[in-house]
Amino acid sequence: MTVRIRVAEDGVAVVTLDRPERHNAIDLETVSELTAAWRRFRRDDAVRAVVLTGAGGRAFSTGIDRSMEVAQPPSPYAMDDPLRTVGPKANDLWKPVVAAVAGMACGGAFYLLGEAEFIVADETAAFFDPHTSYGMVSAYEAVYMAQRMPMGEVARMALMGTAERLSARRAYETGLVSEVTPAGEALTAAIRAASAIASYPTEAVQGTVRALWAAKEAALAQALAQAPQLIALGNLPPERQAALFATRTPGFRTR
Repeated sequence: MTVRIRVAEDGVAVVTLDRPERHNAIDLETVSELTAAWRRFRRDDAVRAVVLTGAGGRAFSTGIDRSMEVAQPPSPYAMDDPLRTVGPKANDLWKPVVAAVAGMACGGAFYLLGEAEFIVADETAAFFDPHTSYGMVSAYEAVYMAQRMPMGEVARMALMGTAERLSARRAYETGLVSEVTPAGEALTAAIRAASAIASYPTEAVQGTVRALWAAKEAALAQALAQAPQLIALGNLPPERQAALFATRTPGFRTR
């Protein structure tokens, strides 16, 4: 099992990415387990709110597991991205999801953070998008973050790659994060917020979540529809990406 699930009596389900030895990187098993969890929660009246976090404290998630091989169709007009089904909204779940972030959150982690209602981070959290540093287009990740942050901040994070990391405080200032806690307290704060939400009538809560997403989903859908072609055109071949991963030892600054 790569995902742990605990449902409390107050209606809050805590979903934990449980691959700390891999910085909670997402492999196909994790995708399958997360997808199953979101689909299960749709029909489980005992679950009224969800908290999503990562085990170990060193990372929320570092995105897709680079050791995972995903066969691609030969056409440049088609791309199989396993992370497209990893989030709650992609699985038609409209119960509120609060993300609790400690340590690194980067790359494909934004598929999950982008579909949470809001994010609580502790002071160890650091957000960055390494795609461009390794010859890959930041498409889905940048689109999701553009729904949450000012365009200039998204552009800087996506284009600076591994050279910069966004501190929890700066993430709060840009609107990516709604609350910053002392180290080790993000999960407690996220559960506290989710518990309050879970105490309200679930029909009203889910309707509000749906309304919030309706406000931006047309633009989001149009932007995401462009992502596969942009990735197909802009990504380096896998062997060149692998060479960059093997040789690059970047330093970074945190702002």
